[in-house]
Amino acid sequence: MCATTSCSMKNYRAVRGTRDILPDEVPRWQFVEATAREHLHRYGFREIRTPVLEGTELFARSVGASTDIVRKEMYTFSAGDESVTLRPENTASVVRAFVEHSLHRTATHEYPERLYYIGPMFRHERPQKGRQRQFHQVGVEVLGSASPLADAETLQMLWSWLARLQIRGLTLSINSVGDATCRPGFREALRAWLLPRLPQLCEDCNRRYAENPLRVFDCKVEADRALLGDAPTLLDLLCAPCRAHFDEVQALLRGYEIPFTVDGRMVRGLDYYQRTVFEVTSSALGAQNAVLGGGRYDGLVEELGGPPVPGFGFALGIERLLLLLPEGEGAAAPLDVAVIALGTDGFAAAVSLTRRLREGGVSAVMPLAERPLSAQIRRAERQGARFALFVGKDEVAAGRYGLKDLHTGEQREATLEDVVGAASGRIHVG
Repeated sequence: MCATTSCSMKNYRAVRGTRDILPDEVPRWQFVEATAREHLHRYGFREIRTPVLEGTELFARSVGASTDIVRKEMYTFSAGDESVTLRPENTASVVRAFVEHSLHRTATHEYPERLYYIGPMFRHERPQKGRQRQFHQVGVEVLGSASPLADAETLQMLWSWLARLQIRGLTLSINSVGDATCRPGFREALRAWLLPRLPQLCEDCNRRYAENPLRVFDCKVEADRALLGDAPTLLDLLCAPCRAHFDEVQALLRGYEIPFTVDGRMVRGLDYYQRTVFEVTSSALGAQNAVLGGGRYDGLVEELGGPPVPGFGFALGIERLLLLLPEGEGAAAPLDVAVIALGTDGFAAAVSLTRRLREGGVSAVMPLAERPLSAQIRRAERQGARFALFVGKDEVAAGRYGLKDLHTGEQREATLEDVVGAASGRIHVG
């Protein structure tokens, strides 16, 4: 506390790129998270929770040292003799846990391990609508199966969940980025195409040309993107197994009646992807239109010290999804009862009665100090309470209280049991 009134207080604010999720917003977050958990459970997914902090090398090795994430966006710092990083994505963390705890022992081609996570990620990038430096994702990983059906079924699960959330106007784009057999040849073909055009490309694309030419397709510079529209694509040079895999994924998606487009220049931003990659976008989000993305990463488990276990997954940004969630979806459940204390005797009785209501499964609040009747009623209406329960000396003596439906204005006398029944919908007030 300041000793004098002249003491000034600093105006603290949330760190740039982070934001507070206020109580009025939280119910929509809870709705998305709850429907995700329920829907994923239908498909046999189990939740995994990994640490927010990981060793820096985990991401440099898995995500790729040449990616923008590792080069520019990670929050990395020293802790003693360790270099640790706030996770910028969670697939690497899940795979690390999968290997460390030997979950691969029970994951098979026929019965893969299906995992999901919900939580915060961190990237130091320019904050914008629906994208913060601390952001939140729902993600899934299917570990153990190289089957095209694993790709298509996961996409079908995703598409049906988005339909349950009534998210409209979405576009699913898919591509194949090949594998270790066909990608080296494409990399050299792309380098040959890029070489005479390097003077026209930005500094980042020139760096990507030397380190990993596929990354040029991640460029956000409009002039570069237009120039790259004529570049060769991996689809032209896929090996026979990769071509067969991609054809089967498309056939299965058609069987699931899921609309999609093929985008031969999509590579995604992480080096561990191979074969199927995909994005879901929305025209309602403007230029930054990506809602989620993912793909297949068959070499990642082995890269992180495990056996050669294939994988497929995606991550969805909750902030982006909430921008598309229809108004009214995920609205907060109303407060059941506002207890209105009438006088000093009523206040003492209301304390006990409120406790008994809560123990009966009813959500109930009352003021923590005596307040005028009009102020209590205004507060009850502002809180969106369904009922007002009037408790005074006479009501306590009779064991019957005034119960008012604040939506209809109807009022009646009620016992405590009646109040519990009305709050649960078993008894009508009127």
